[in-house]
Parts: sequence; structure tokens; C-alpha cells
Amino acid sequence: MTWTQVYDPLGHWWLSTLVAALPIVVLLSLLAGLKVRPHWCAIAGASTAVVIAIGVFGMPVRLAFASFLYGSAFGLLKIVWIVIAAVFLYDISVETGQFEIMKQTVAGITPDRRLQLLLVAFCFGAFIEGCAGFGAPVAIAGAFMIGLGFRPFHAAVLNLIANTAPVAWGAIGVPVHTLAAVTALNESDLSAMIGRILPITALLVPFWLVRSLVGWAETFEVFPAILVVGFSFAGVQFFWSNFMDSNLVDITAGVTSLLATLLFLRVWKPKRIWRFEDEREPAIAANTTVGPAAPVHPIIADQMEEEWDVRQLQATQPIQPHTSSQIAKAWLPFAILSVFVLLWGLPSVKGAMGRATTPAFKTGGWEVPYLHKAVFRAQPVVARPTAENARFDFNWLTATGTGCFLAAVLSGLILGLRFAKLVRIFGHTLFRMRHAIVAMTFMLGLGYVTRYSGMDAVLGLAFTRTGWFFPFFGTYIGWLGVALTGSDTSSNALFGGLQRITAEQLKLSPILLCATNSAGGVMGKMIDAQSICVATAATNQVGNEGIIFRYVFWHSVSLAAIVGVIVMLYAYVFPHLIPHGLTFVH
Repeated sequence: MTWTQVYDPLGHWWLSTLVAALPIVVLLSLLAGLKVRPHWCAIAGASTAVVIAIGVFGMPVRLAFASFLYGSAFGLLKIVWIVIAAVFLYDISVETGQFEIMKQTVAGITPDRRLQLLLVAFCFGAFIEGCAGFGAPVAIAGAFMIGLGFRPFHAAVLNLIANTAPVAWGAIGVPVHTLAAVTALNESDLSAMIGRILPITALLVPFWLVRSLVGWAETFEVFPAILVVGFSFAGVQFFWSNFMDSNLVDITAGVTSLLATLLFLRVWKPKRIWRFEDEREPAIAANTTVGPAAPVHPIIADQMEEEWDVRQLQATQPIQPHTSSQIAKAWLPFAILSVFVLLWGLPSVKGAMGRATTPAFKTGGWEVPYLHKAVFRAQPVVARPTAENARFDFNWLTATGTGCFLAAVLSGLILGLRFAKLVRIFGHTLFRMRHAIVAMTFMLGLGYVTRYSGMDAVLGLAFTRTGWFFPFFGTYIGWLGVALTGSDTSSNALFGGLQRITAEQLKLSPILLCATNSAGGVMGKMIDAQSICVATAATNQVGNEGIIFRYVFWHSVSLAAIVGVIVMLYAYVFPHLIPHGLTFVH
């Protein structure tokens, strides 16, 4: 059985677009408007997508359910598994008492909450994004910030905002690799073009982050540190993406930014140490004072008040000094995680493990029954009718989540935990993440139904009607793709071909617009239901997903608009800066 997608089933493009958007409208209305639990929202959204795919777009029932199951299985192995393993590592660190030493180490570098935000959410989060991606930085950095004493709501929303600038090269450059594969464009050019868009926003995001936490005056008090974070990260991101490769962009930029900031803080301190209003500072240098409470968003002010009582009690306890060996031991789990993730990202290592453990590794995975090559994309989404692949590579060993899980197990054993204790901790991790697992699984199922039914293309095609303004609105195609699927990789796979075709029709650079899909997509990362579910699971805020979505939504829209303006300038003012025919130096 084969079936060709239809992009205007109702005969009026605007009506077809509205119907195609219904699954997302249902999902977000329940999540943000009616405050329904996220796993029920995801189930309702996925069910709506299946019904519309079958009833309106004419997708055969067998193909609709096969695409849902394919997306769910992909989500479990590729995304949910990573998040579970990352939170498991965090739980081990907490259980062994090492996390307490870690947070005291960071607090020892600076007690200022604004600077801790930059170090953990932006710099450390970017490094984790480069290693693992797919929600891991939000999970790990969010949990880290709670350990430092940030309110859970702060930890969730600020990490969602921070996890934007590095996403295009996350998980060892997978989004760029995917974009090059689906568009048949030069990967070096695509990476370089993204590296000429996002570093500009990387200069802005650290400032945006601090301003989201405090007022204008308090933000400018740490402006020198913001400049160091932004310029060190953006400079390395530009250099590595333009002249080196697309694999280690985020890792090198994150590490460089972290080291540069640490060195800078050895010679520079803010005039005032900013802490939360009802924190009682145990020890502050004589020449500093506690900063005044900054205006805080009213939504934040109402969240998780009980957490403050615990943190206030902890704040009154003096910080015990730790030896170098104790500090090294505390950071050991995350050092091991970094090594494992880097090894798992090496093509030679991944290939050897895949060939040894996955029989269908060489062919790209097993063909999904009924679905593989059964759905055809048609014009104008593709130049000629093209069958959609549906291969599931059950790469249980080479999956990034497995690397994270093995790193967690090894860390636990080194830290003295018995195997039985590790099993109990893992069971606890699974239990407290059970709703998030369901939500993420159904969200990926929804994303795959919209992809194979053609609903995603209908939404994307609506933006192509903007003509001369398409470079601006093309940004929102990528943004929409990530908001729908939770992944810049998936967004590039969905809309990369559409961007190239539209660019060629409008006589614009395909390199620019395909890179725009990825660069704009990263700003949609903070509002996708998958990322929000990861954030709430990691920060013990399950049930507050709707509040978090409403808070970050306008941040997401505004940052995407900034990317759109940058792309318009490249398209019509600085087209000579668009790369052509670059080759990475290896």
C-alpha cells in the first residue's frame, strides 16, 4: 500500500492550514489554557492528529497508526532514554552527597545568583548540549541550579531560555549533519552560515537570561561578566563552525566560555552580591552588600514557596571547606559523563559498536512494517515525488542514552554504591519521571503523525506565501518544526527540503534559508512540550507545565524575530557574506 500526501485537502489553503494546526491547538490549549497534566495533553494532541490524518487528509488507518508507533519508539530510545539516564546520574550524585560539594564549589566561585546563572545554565548547559542534546542540558543544569538554591520555577524557565544558542550543533553536530543530508547541500557551508547567524544571538542570550531573573539596574551591574560569557562563546562558535567542523562547536564554545568566565571572576567581582530577597546570606565579603530584590515576574513569585524554607535553612549553615580531592571526586560523575558521551559521539566508536550489536546497522535500521517507502511527499514540498523512509535502528548500545546510563552506573560504583542500591535509585528515577515519559513518548508520536500525514508541510507552506518577507518568516518554519517535534534535528529533516525549494523559487540562497531553518528552530526549543516536560521532571515541577509555557512563549517568539531580522539582512543587505564552497580543515 502506498499513499501520496495531499497539501490542500479542503480546497482552501487557509482552511486546510487551520485544520492541520488543530493537534497543536488542542495540545497547547489544554497545556497552557486549561492547565491539564502534560501527559494527558500529549495523549489528546496525538489522538487529534491521528483522527485528522485519517479523517481529513485521507491517510490510511494502517499508515497513521504505524507512524504514531514509529515516533513513539523513536522518542523512547533517542530522547526519553537520554533524559532518564541524565536524571539517574543526578540522583546518584545527590544520593552519595557529591552534589552538595559540587554546588558549594560553584557557590565558592561566586555567591552571586546572576553569575551562577551564567556559569551553570549558559556555559555548562551549552557543553552538555554539545555532548548529548535532546533535553539533557535542561535536565542536568536545571537540577544543578536547584541544588545551588534557585527556586524550581527559575531553574526550569531560565534553562529553557539558555538552551537556545547551542542547539543547532547539539549532540555532536547531529542537526547540521541531518540538514546537509536532506538538502544535499555542502555541510561546511551550512555550518558556516548557521555560525554567522547564531553567534549574534549568543551575544544577546546571556544578557537576556540575567534580565529575565533581575531588573535592568541589577543586570548592568554584571554587564562585564555578561560580555565575557557572550563574546567568548560567540567567538569560538563562529570560528569552529566556519573553519573547523560541525561536531565540536558547542563543546569547544561551552568549555571556552566557562573557563574564560572563571578566569575573569578571579580578577573581577560585582560591586554588590545579588541574592534572592528572603535568602539570609551566611558570609559576604566586607566590601560587598546584598543586592536589593529585583522585580520578579508575578508567576514566578507564586511558585513553590515551600522550597524556600528548605533553602533558607541551608543558607544559614556555614559552607565547609573541601580539599581538592573531594572536589575532584564530586565532579567525577559529570567528568565520566563527558568522556562517555564524547566516545559515543565518535563515528568510529559508534560504528564499531553498532556493527557488533545491531544486525541492521549497515542498512540504517529495520524497515518499519507498512510505513517504510509507503508515504510519498509531492510538489511543492519536494522537487519530485519522494518516498519517505521509515527505518528504526534499535541501536541499544550506541544510543547516547546508553552512554549516559553506563556513565551513571560506573560513577555510582566508583563512589561506593552497591549494585542493589543503584537499582533502587534507578527505580526511583523511573517512578518520579513516569508522567514525563508518557508525555515525551506521545509528543514524538504526534510529531511523526504530522510528518507522515503531511500536516507539517501544510503549516510550513502557509509561511511560503509571504513572498519578499519569506527570509523572515522562514525562520518561523524552523521554529514551528522544533515546537512541533522538540528537536532541531527533526525540524531540519521535516522542513529542510521545503526551505531549499522555496529559496530556489524566490531566487534566494538555499544555503541561507536552509541554515535559517536550523537557526530559527533553536528558538522554538524552549516552548516544545518535550523540553517543558523534561524541565518540569528535572526540577520537580510536574503540573506547572502550562505556567512555564506561558512564561517562555514570548521569549521564544521575540528571539525568533531577532533571528528573522538577521536573516533578512543577510538576504538583501549582506548577501556577499553567505558562504559558498567552504571545506572544513581536518
